[in-house]
Amino acid sequence: MTLTKADLVQNVYENHDQLTKDQASQAVEAFLRISKECLFAGDDLLISGFGKFNVKDKKARRGRNPQTGDELILGARRVVTFKPSGLLRDMINNGR
Repeated sequence: MTLTKADLVQNVYENHDQLTKDQASQAVEAFLRISKECLFAGDDLLISGFGKFNVKDKKARRGRNPQTGDELILGARRVVTFKPSGLLRDMINNGR
């Protein structure tokens, strides 16, 4: 099952009695906006107990089209990577 943004809003709403659904939606949107701005600026995003997102620069490289076998050049790009925290990794591997 995939957790969607709508699911996140619903979970925030259900777990905080003092928030309206609109406020829960605004909170989730604000978190995502701040996270995107941080990564766009090239900064790392560290969420204690969850993990670390960071942006890495990849150099241009030679690649190959798997269908035709033709060689091509894959351009330089930036990618977002995620490294889970030790706590999250242990929870996943030990079933909580």
